[in-house]
Amino acid sequence: MDDGRHVRRDRNRDSVVVAMLDLFNEGNYAPSAEEIAERAGLSSRSLFRYFDDIDDLARAAIRHHIERVRPALELDVNHDAPFADRVAAFVDQRLRLFEAIGAIGLVARLRAPFQTLIAAELTVARSFLRNQIARLFTVELDAMPTDVGTSMLGTIDVIVSFEGYHLLLDDQQLTTAQIADAWTESLTRLLAASVPVR
Repeated sequence: MDDGRHVRRDRNRDSVVVAMLDLFNEGNYAPSAEEIAERAGLSSRSLFRYFDDIDDLARAAIRHHIERVRPALELDVNHDAPFADRVAAFVDQRLRLFEAIGAIGLVARLRAPFQTLIAAELTVARSFLRNQIARLFTVELDAMPTDVGTSMLGTIDVIVSFEGYHLLLDDQQLTTAQIADAWTESLTRLLAASVPVR
């Protein structure tokens, strides 16, 4: 394939991925090939020059979006910072991350039961976020009996999960500021009793 055709192929492939992401973000979680092609400015038949099927395209779109939001995974606080500072930085990071993930996180969870690759990627992401909690609050969790610390980690993981965020945002109609307050209060109540006196 000559360079011009290669560049054109990459450009068309990218335009299809972006089109699908745009449709997801507009609330269309299962767009048709025709809708995606129209948004990308291509024929529906040409979509499958670049992807095996719609599921393959969805996986590519989700991976593309994950790479785009990856910087939001970083926590700008050390595990030995004061407890209140760690809580504040953690809550801020999770809110920014989940806002950045947006509708793509919902799509990934809708498709995971039917697509093993997406399910596997979700498992890895959830493990990373849970381990991030364990590292950041290791002092408090390690001060608890092992079984209590394990249970506490699981409880916190659920409270500050993407799913928990959307229950508060969509079902309970809380603002981002209210979610931040709720998470801060929850983390403080669950962990503060084990904070060593400095």
